[in-house]
Amino acid sequence: MSSFDKNVFINCPYDDEYLPLLKSLIFTIKACGFNPRIALERFNSAEVRLQKIKQLIEESSYSVHDLSRIKAANAGDYFRLNMALELGMDIGCRDYHPDAVFRGKKLLVLEHERFSVQKGLSDMSFGDCKSHEGSEEKLIKCVRDWFYESGVKKIKPASVIWNDFNVFMANLYLEKSAQGYSSNEIDHILVPEYIDWIDERFDGA
Repeated sequence: MSSFDKNVFINCPYDDEYLPLLKSLIFTIKACGFNPRIALERFNSAEVRLQKIKQLIEESSYSVHDLSRIKAANAGDYFRLNMALELGMDIGCRDYHPDAVFRGKKLLVLEHERFSVQKGLSDMSFGDCKSHEGSEEKLIKCVRDWFYESGVKKIKPASVIWNDFNVFMANLYLEKSAQGYSSNEIDHILVPEYIDWIDERFDGA
C-alpha cells in the first residue's frame, strides 16, 4: 500500500488503433506525478488475469476507465465488455471493500463521444464522463483536468503536457532508432519498456 496514493489503474482497449491514446495517457499520468498501473505492465502465463486486475485495482487510489469501445464498430462485431467489467470491479472495491481506505478512490470514465456510455450503461447516468473524441490532445486535457479537479493542484497546464509529449515522442524515435530499434518496434513497444523510457526522461529532467 506504500504507493497506493500515487498509483493510477488504467482500464482501456489494447488494440493497435488505441495505442497512440494509451501512450499519451501513460505520459500524462507520469507528467502529473503519478504511477500508471496496467495489466500489460507484466506478463506471466501462470497468472490469472482477473486476479491481476483485482490486485491492480486494490493497489491504486486513482483509476482511468476508457469505455470508448462500448459500441461495436461494425455490424456483427461484439462490443467490448472487459472495460465495463473492470469498471464495475473498481466501483465495487470502492463501495464494498471492508477497508475504509478504498472509500476515497477516485475514478475517471472516458468515452469517445459525449453521452455514449450512458446509452450502453444506463446506470452510469449518475456520473460525469469526459469525452476525448479519439484525440490524444483532448485525452491529455481530460486526464490532466481530472487530476486538478481531484485536488492535485501543482501540475502543468494541459497545453504544456501536450507539447512535452510531442517533443518526447520525437526525441524517442531519434534516440531509439540510433540504438537499432526499427520504426515498427518503436511504434509497438512493450508497455513496461515504454514506461521505463518515460522514467528515464523524467529522471533526467
